[in-house]
Amino acid sequence: MPESADFLITHAHVFTMEGSGVGYLEDAAVAVRDTRIVDVGPTAALLARFAAGEIIDASHHALLPGLIDAHMHTPWAVVRGVAQDVAHWMQKGLSPYARHLHREAALAGAWLNVLEALKAGTTTMGDYATPIEGWADIFAAVGVRAVLTATINALPPGEMAGWRLGDLYPLSDEIGAQSIRAAVDFAAEWHGAENGRISVMYGPQGADMLSLDQLLHIKRLAAVDGLMIHMHVAQGDREIDQMLKRYGKRTPAFLEQIGYLDDQLLAVHLTEATDDETTQIAYSGARMVLCSGSIGIIDGIVPPAVVFRSAGGMVALGSDQAAGNNCNNIFNEMKLTALFNKIKYRDPTVLPAWEVLRMATIEGAQALGMADDIGSIRTGKKADLILVDLNALNLMPVLTEPIRNIVPNLVYAASGHEVDLVMVDGRILVRDGKVIHIDEDAVRAEVQQRAQEVAAAVKRDPQHHDMALLQAMEAGRL
Repeated sequence: MPESADFLITHAHVFTMEGSGVGYLEDAAVAVRDTRIVDVGPTAALLARFAAGEIIDASHHALLPGLIDAHMHTPWAVVRGVAQDVAHWMQKGLSPYARHLHREAALAGAWLNVLEALKAGTTTMGDYATPIEGWADIFAAVGVRAVLTATINALPPGEMAGWRLGDLYPLSDEIGAQSIRAAVDFAAEWHGAENGRISVMYGPQGADMLSLDQLLHIKRLAAVDGLMIHMHVAQGDREIDQMLKRYGKRTPAFLEQIGYLDDQLLAVHLTEATDDETTQIAYSGARMVLCSGSIGIIDGIVPPAVVFRSAGGMVALGSDQAAGNNCNNIFNEMKLTALFNKIKYRDPTVLPAWEVLRMATIEGAQALGMADDIGSIRTGKKADLILVDLNALNLMPVLTEPIRNIVPNLVYAASGHEVDLVMVDGRILVRDGKVIHIDEDAVRAEVQQRAQEVAAAVKRDPQHHDMALLQAMEAGRL
């Protein structure tokens, strides 16, 4: 008698990401029951074994593990595109908007980014934001897997707008303490929520944005609560300048001194880390998140992921925020990561397509400490799956011999719009390229309204006259 399954996805080009490569299976099938994968193998064998509630014919499709975006700032989607092509991005580009990002605008941005990423095949989202009421509820409502980090810093309200470049930040212990309490309360409410689909990390925004005592306090809390620390590390020359002035040490040496360099740390960017510092961080067991598009646009730098990987470190991909990167799309990050590093090293063999696809799936899961459940297609793992239409004009032709061309085309030609189906925890969230249980038009209308409110407030604020792009705007270049 056949076994029962909720879904049987058949006749696919399956990339399991098992083993050391991409784990390709031709004309293969995946059976799903409840939230998990119950079998993977030849289509004929699984059709004979299972009686499924729904059989999905995936002919001419690639079946992949859901993509993992390990570092996002979704609320900033509401001001997408306002801070590109500028120097001193945080102070001269983004901070004038940060002063006026009210709760409703932040939530609208989060809705927009979550749907954008989901439709492009991202099933696990590592979001990093102020823990305002309603933020986590968006991930719960949409149904994605989320690793949420409540931002912890000691910066006064309004953050950096109006501060003189190079001045030490006026940190407030009271604000830092309030931020820590909010993060602890958020973790208590949301870690393990939605049947484990939502988890939490602690997020000191940067070593330059909190006092030493508060950094040490967060480290102790993370150890007691068993949570990882998700932190921007050596994210720019601005941070290094602050660290040298405040502590007389560059960030990596300071973090080693205070006990932060271990496998509890998820270190984002490493933009300004030297090769020796990068190797030191990798050897410590810390993991890295690489945001190629964002750092390329903001700093014009290729972060040291190749050095980190060469030292045995685990690297995940992240999209960062749409006010810096313009999109939250891991297909974009895979392509940029491969291209930027080939150009940096003047070597076309650096970070080939299959390696960056692994960074977007199984290696990203390993970096987040979640590889037992997600990142590859294996019996017993969570059913986080995507189908990519290989009949899309930009992904044709499909060749399987003598050279199989599917993975290079997914990395170098796909845009994310070829994603037909997205499943998380065994539940279909996107079918035929459409989110099936969320009103996208309502999200679009809310985003446009809230974005215009923020822009109007920025325009009324005299501080906006110091914005880096204002002259370009007035000259008709934007």
